[in-house]
Amino acid sequence: MKKVAIQGGLGAYHGIAAENYFGEEVEIVPCITFRDIFKEIKKEPNTIGIMAIENTIAGSLLGNYELLKENKLPIAGEFKQRISHCLAALPGQSIHDIKEIQSHPIALMQCTEFLDTLPGIKIVEHEDTALAAKDVATHQLMATAAICSVKAAEIYGLNILARGIETNKHNFNRFLIFGNRWIVDELQKDEVLNKSSIVFTLPHTEGSLSKVLSVFSFYGISWTNIQS
Repeated sequence: MKKVAIQGGLGAYHGIAAENYFGEEVEIVPCITFRDIFKEIKKEPNTIGIMAIENTIAGSLLGNYELLKENKLPIAGEFKQRISHCLAALPGQSIHDIKEIQSHPIALMQCTEFLDTLPGIKIVEHEDTALAAKDVATHQLMATAAICSVKAAEIYGLNILARGIETNKHNFNRFLIFGNRWIVDELQKDEVLNKSSIVFTLPHTEGSLSKVLSVFSFYGISWTNIQS
């Protein structure tokens, strides 16, 4: 069974993406922060990491690019996961009972139109969508709801008050899968590789980037994303 480190608790979108990517049962290792994923891999070298790198609405997650650069771990692949949020609370609560909603800042941003229909409700940022759901369940927080995945709501025994509350119904996260070299080689052994990520530094002079791009153009290499 593959061991996969994710940011967030059980039921987080990272865990859902890991299960969908590998198409088999995996052992999920929850981590509080993205940096903790890399710490987990250093502690257990056979662990695989999965980390969001881009979102349809929020754009590129620049801090995660920096973590990849700092840790120099090779990328094994990528996976695009549809992100659909729900509003969940303790059993017996209705949407009219809710006075406070907790979730990750990005998830809150993705649900602004829905939240605008609930005037007067306190919005509280949380470190993770799934952990927000866990806190509501663990601490029996009455009049409090979490924006999370349907799976998180089910894991923590919450009642789903509303589904599909994200503003953009084409909301996706792009995840990168990475690990130590022998892990990546094993994951890629039967794959046809047609995409790479590269990091390079250029002098701050006129035309320096265009000169590099012309080389890629000459060899017929197509770019899907350029991030500075």
